[in-house]
Amino acid sequence: MSTEIVQTGQTEASAQPINRQAIVAAAMAVLALVGLFFAGMAVIAIFVVGAGHVALNQIQQRGERGRPFAIGALIVGYGIGLLSLGSALIFAFTSGIH
Repeated sequence: MSTEIVQTGQTEASAQPINRQAIVAAAMAVLALVGLFFAGMAVIAIFVVGAGHVALNQIQQRGERGRPFAIGALIVGYGIGLLSLGSALIFAFTSGIH
């Protein structure tokens, strides 16, 4: 009787689980984008940035997958933050407060 190793076709990287915090950050980024245009809920971007940084840290420590989700969430979160800051500055300079 011979012992045969059956390969499942999975690579070592795909055997690692996807970080849940990265998924949450990506979902919140989508919610922040939708909220930005429909409900004015840009404040969610603060939580997106926090969740994205936590996810990147967990991914590095645990060796999990999901880095693109976390980076995408950070890009969206910081982008909304910059857009909000620019909008506030434009409003402040054009509102005529003297």
